[in-house]
Amino acid sequence: MSILDKILDQKKLEIASLDGGALRIRAYQSPVSQDFVAGIHANKRGSAPALIAELKRASPSRGTIAPQLDLLETADLYQQNGAAAISVLTDEAFFQGKLETLQTLRHTRNIKLPLLRKDFIIHETQLYETRGAGADAVLLIAAALPDDGLLAELHALALELGLTALVEVHDEIEVERVLRLPNLKLIGINNRNLNTFEVTLETTEKLRPLIPQTVTVVAESGIFAATDVQRLAKAGVDAILVGEALVTASDIPAKVRELSGADHFAVKEGGL
Repeated sequence: MSILDKILDQKKLEIASLDGGALRIRAYQSPVSQDFVAGIHANKRGSAPALIAELKRASPSRGTIAPQLDLLETADLYQQNGAAAISVLTDEAFFQGKLETLQTLRHTRNIKLPLLRKDFIIHETQLYETRGAGADAVLLIAAALPDDGLLAELHALALELGLTALVEVHDEIEVERVLRLPNLKLIGINNRNLNTFEVTLETTEKLRPLIPQTVTVVAESGIFAATDVQRLAKAGVDAILVGEALVTASDIPAKVRELSGADHFAVKEGGL
């Protein structure tokens, strides 16, 4: 059984314990969300890809990577140093995340950036939960949703709820599948294979040309330095999603500025 299969089995157990009716009511009563795509384009620095900065303590591939990380303080640092949006990992069993973190950022913390819920969404109840928590966007992973009908239903419901769907792909077949979705705005290319957890930026370089320019493209995983960002910018991505490189950095603000292009454009604007 692959790691992805284990995660999805756990999700089914979690979904069974959710109160779908109450979550649905809360979702439809929630305030209007931000336009996530417009937000990342508006907040990007010059020609550099926009940085979606992730709050992440652990992963199945790396184990615990930032056990003492203050997630709320880190979100403040992301906002202050050039991030265009914030991704919040909410899976508890495998990533040590919590949905409450996203709720706190939206409702009691002065975070103005768009918020993405990053989890393994396989049921409509999770979308109601996502919207009620205050997210502006939600991750839909093609590999976790092999049934085209279910993928289309969840994508349509996300849009109905005012959520932007970041639809994640890893290979040519998945790109072909998701490009059939009506009103598709945002695709994430995951450089990590979710079955083997191997990572290569060549995945983005190979898949980006298959996606129309009208769709905003986010490169995910394997991004650690400005040279990686430059390589992905050359490949034509609009944004990058980075977690591990930020949360493990000795100087998080400096790393955010490096990967967002904030330092580069601050120098140019200063005339140096």
